Amino acid sequence: MDLSGGRRIRLIGDTIEYSCQVLPRSYPVSVCGYHIRESGATPVQEIAYAFSIAATYIDHVLERGLAIDAFAGRLSFNLDIYGNFFEQIAKFRAARRLWARLIRERYGARDPRSWQFRMLAGGGGAGLTKQQPENNIVRGAYYALISALSGTQTQALCSYDEAYTIPSEKAALVSLMTNHILLEEMGLRDTADPLAGSYYVEALTNDMEERIRAEMARVEAMGGMARAVETGWVQREVARQAYQQEKAVQEGRIVKVGVNKYVVDEDEPNVELHRYDEEAAGRQIARLREVRREREGRRVARLLKDLEGAARERRNVMPVLLEAVRAYATVGEITRVFKDVYGEFNEPSIF
Repeated sequence: MDLSGGRRIRLIGDTIEYSCQVLPRSYPVSVCGYHIRESGATPVQEIAYAFSIAATYIDHVLERGLAIDAFAGRLSFNLDIYGNFFEQIAKFRAARRLWARLIRERYGARDPRSWQFRMLAGGGGAGLTKQQPENNIVRGAYYALISALSGTQTQALCSYDEAYTIPSEKAALVSLMTNHILLEEMGLRDTADPLAGSYYVEALTNDMEERIRAEMARVEAMGGMARAVETGWVQREVARQAYQQEKAVQEGRIVKVGVNKYVVDEDEPNVELHRYDEEAAGRQIARLREVRREREGRRVARLLKDLEGAARERRNVMPVLLEAVRAYATVGEITRVFKDVYGEFNEPSIF
């Protein structure tokens, strides 16, 4: 969808506003920095860009007249874990502190629950390797350790075979049990922020916070995150960093065990590849046709027309959108309405 005029942001605003009014226990938006980091961004860029996205949403919702304490406490983040052990811990500690200051000082939130940094930390797939895939089990365990030591509320791990395929049931179970071992046997949930007070960790945290602030200032100088994405500035920054990182791996300046250091001759990896079900698409198409036959077609058409009207008239689309879903309007049909009203975002060239 086109970012111009805040159209995409307006749909996010509709979701947050509706949630405040009708679903007070829900978390309507999870701001994702994970995919930015997986695309090649540095840890600093990951947090800075995620916070800049969140600030864009907050500014828009405040313009609608909602109070900051009405919704700030129900924004959450999805972030990534891979790389240097202490750097990752400092990243999350700095993010928690900076988020509290941002919400309290810039936006004037008074409810302490609004200051809390709510996040899911995911063990980063970009840190896994195809070479010696069993090493990814060890990497995953350290990613989970980072998550626990940095005080995340929720964590998820990639499976050791994800550099090859959709995870097998066995690989997914290993990741699950890794979490259980760290929590149940090692006691990593017994205390929050256990590294607080460490000179090294505190110094890294302070440095990380300052660097995140500086990167956020760069985004603001570009006119904000929406403008930075629309012009391709963010995409260029991430692409440049991804190139530099890959070059550093190839030159050995960033060590990847089993890839550019401690490389060993190995047999064909014992990885169970995901089996493609050639009949799955056919079954899903048949189910879709059955839904369309059995639903009340006139009601669906009317609700899709109402949805279009709400979008064009800048009304909150959520009430009619939910009615359309209950009437079994499809995702494709709903998406087509938004495309007709808002157009499509054309990714700018980054070269």
